[in-house]
Amino acid sequence: MLIISPIPAFNDNYIWMFHSPDSRDVFVVDPGDARPVEQILNRHDLNLAGILITHHHFDHTGGITELTSNRNIPVYGPDNQKITGITHPVRDHDTVELSACQFQILSTPGHTLDHIAYFTDSGEDKKPALFCGDTLFVGGCGRLFEGTAEQMYSSLLRLASLPDNTRIYCAHEYTQANLTFARAVEPNNQKLQEQVMLVAGLRSENRPTVPSTLRKELDTNPFLRSDQPEVIQAACDRDPSSSASPIDVLRVIRAWKDNF
Repeated sequence: MLIISPIPAFNDNYIWMFHSPDSRDVFVVDPGDARPVEQILNRHDLNLAGILITHHHFDHTGGITELTSNRNIPVYGPDNQKITGITHPVRDHDTVELSACQFQILSTPGHTLDHIAYFTDSGEDKKPALFCGDTLFVGGCGRLFEGTAEQMYSSLLRLASLPDNTRIYCAHEYTQANLTFARAVEPNNQKLQEQVMLVAGLRSENRPTVPSTLRKELDTNPFLRSDQPEVIQAACDRDPSSSASPIDVLRVIRAWKDNF
């Protein structure tokens, strides 16, 4: 079991911190900025025991050098020379034990080619937890900066196969914008309407909308619903040349979202 907390960074990033309830040794995921991490460590008298990286973008890696300058700690991440400071490269299907929990490494290309996610079946409250970086967001998915729609579809399909009660710890507070787009794609989705109202209440109080659950994303996130009739119809209306296959639907709605 873990205690998992968000550390806000930049305008909308979340650096995730986790540790065992009986330990002051913590791990952080995607520290793009060292300063807020150091502030939390000092405020709560915690010890940084390691770092997890999901992909090479600087807003996820920028704090590695400073956080490790005076610490001899492991840095787990993709086997990518673009990332300075990785001490423990990990690959698809690898497992690592952190804070007495076993994490499985999942390759999730699409947003970037090197993207990975970390999954454990014993996260907070003993519920499954997924640190998915920028592959899957609440109500959305990452832009296709390096990968293809086919790669992203395969990655999302893989995440969709995890247990329904998996908590989704993504790296950005993009939820309101994502759900505004989701409503354009699927205006008749009642569960989506309920999610919009819930998120509006949270953000009005400046509270995080993350984590979500996989079940909620399967019900409301159009990028996990590219095989659903209303999503298919929206994609075909947007691009009449679409083949209506799930991969092509994802391609169309991702391009639509890019310019929404």
